[in-house]
Amino acid sequence: MKNSQIEYLNNKAKKLPQEPGIYIMKDKHHNIIYVGKAKSLKNRVSSYFRSLDKHLPKVYKMVENVFDFEYIVTKSEFEALVLECSFIKQHSPKYNILLKDDKGYSYIKISGGDYGKITPCHKPVEDGSTYIGPYISGFVVTQTVDEVNKVFLLPTCTRKFPQEIGKQRPCLNYHIKQCMAPCTGKISVEEYKETLNQAIDFIRGSSADSQKILTEKMLEASENLQFEKAARYRDRLNALKSAQQRQKVVSIKTKEEDAIAIVNSTASCCIVVLKFREYKLVDKEYFIVEPSEDLSDSMAEFIIKYYDTKQIPKIIAVNCEPKHHEEIERYISQKTKYNVSILVPQKGEHKEIVDLARENASQHISERTRRTGKEIVALDELSRLLGLNKIPQYIEAYDISNIGAETIVAGMVVFDEGRPLRGAYKKFAIKSLSQTPDDYASMREVIQRRLERYNVHKEEGVGFGRMPDLILLDGGRNHVATVKPIIKSMGFDIPVFGMEKDDRHRTKTIATEDGELTLSSFKSAFNLITSIQDEVHRFAITYSRTKHKSKVFELTLCSVEGIGKKRAEELFKYFKTIKAMEQAEQEEFLKVPSMNKIAAENLYHFLHKKDNLKKN
Repeated sequence: MKNSQIEYLNNKAKKLPQEPGIYIMKDKHHNIIYVGKAKSLKNRVSSYFRSLDKHLPKVYKMVENVFDFEYIVTKSEFEALVLECSFIKQHSPKYNILLKDDKGYSYIKISGGDYGKITPCHKPVEDGSTYIGPYISGFVVTQTVDEVNKVFLLPTCTRKFPQEIGKQRPCLNYHIKQCMAPCTGKISVEEYKETLNQAIDFIRGSSADSQKILTEKMLEASENLQFEKAARYRDRLNALKSAQQRQKVVSIKTKEEDAIAIVNSTASCCIVVLKFREYKLVDKEYFIVEPSEDLSDSMAEFIIKYYDTKQIPKIIAVNCEPKHHEEIERYISQKTKYNVSILVPQKGEHKEIVDLARENASQHISERTRRTGKEIVALDELSRLLGLNKIPQYIEAYDISNIGAETIVAGMVVFDEGRPLRGAYKKFAIKSLSQTPDDYASMREVIQRRLERYNVHKEEGVGFGRMPDLILLDGGRNHVATVKPIIKSMGFDIPVFGMEKDDRHRTKTIATEDGELTLSSFKSAFNLITSIQDEVHRFAITYSRTKHKSKVFELTLCSVEGIGKKRAEELFKYFKTIKAMEQAEQEEFLKVPSMNKIAAENLYHFLHKKDNLKKN
């Protein structure tokens, strides 16, 4: 941290009152760079200037630029909320969520020429094209264009007609019956224009009119024995009816409602708003902001900013309860002549549209990263389920496995941003136990050894040199309780949870030191936890079996003349596996400490005894 003011700021924050209010962060030029509200000014502001390395990048950067701060005490949290909104609106601070509404109007463009194409656009130009619009909702325009192109089988490729007719094979859209393929030369200009005009009429008119026209055309073609043409009209008519059914799916029983979902990732945070008016989905907006340190706080801030200029529906359904829930309801209700309800639905129709918004948000983040929407949602759900302050990007999971007292081992697997990072997997042979297997003592040993390795390799920043955001143990609350003191005593603050299975060895619950967390409402997180638990179990049991096999073979080696327990152990330490030992030449055995020529010769003959028997 380059900020030389940190000590001054920390001391000043400690003198603040334990009262609600707002705090105003300023840079060295006295510009306001952040405005926040707090239930307790002292606690909230002090948190910025301690444990600096735990802040998210956005918060860290803001703190780095704070030169001084001011504060205003209020009588209640609600007053602080209203005052915060007022200050943000006046000053537009750099590090607050600022929602820029630069959507403008959208149009549907029909390009000129004999083979016109239908595309969405933002601004009409003088290019000989026809424009339908303007539309307030870009979402509606995109949806309409996609639907009409699929229904009327119009081309969406970049090929130019008639110049490229017959020069290339039809693309995939033709084979999956989503394009009439004028590139084949089988569609006449007249037929193409007729189809294009029907599509334009569909955009401008109603679905019922289009269905009536297509039915008449189909019957006419059939009567004239033009069966191929009649079949195309039939397919188009069926597609139109199918489109109608899909439109009905994206509708609700509430006249007007907004569904808002916020999804956090390590790279960014996305907020999606789905707007339902007159029972139908009419618009979608999304905003990409910095990763959130507190989703509840970010949701509250977003709702206040967003509805400062937007129409406010009577129902707002969200996937994350906003901080100061009741105060925000009261605040935005004051801006209207009716009561506004902010719901955090757990089931039913409201939950379905919130899930739809969440899927859209995860998809927008997915487009900016190399991760899938499912992976992003899973990590987002997991952080909420466990009550973590940030997305657990780097997860380590541990499992103990043993086949007898002499082969007690542990496996460590790593999931980086929701995917296995196999190059970081580690194996541990338990050293502290000699006779009786003890899972708890073994787990303590493994975690301690892993954290000791961090202190040695932390400058490297990879493998043992990277600190996990979350540790998962294959076991219950007792495993968690036995490991947490070790982590704390070594000066680390890493969240630790257990993964419990049911009688059928399927993931059941997440164990905490105090109880259990159910996974039933977190499907994506459940699937991720199941994958992690299955993977760490597989890795540990495979190592255990290999170790046991090696132990048995080690005892067998002791039957070779000239090889005792010490030499057998040194052989395994050098060659690592039985296979490597069997493939070695006799001279290689002499490279092992304490081995001599006679012992090496006896061992070579012993390992190749089966081969000699086969030859004879």
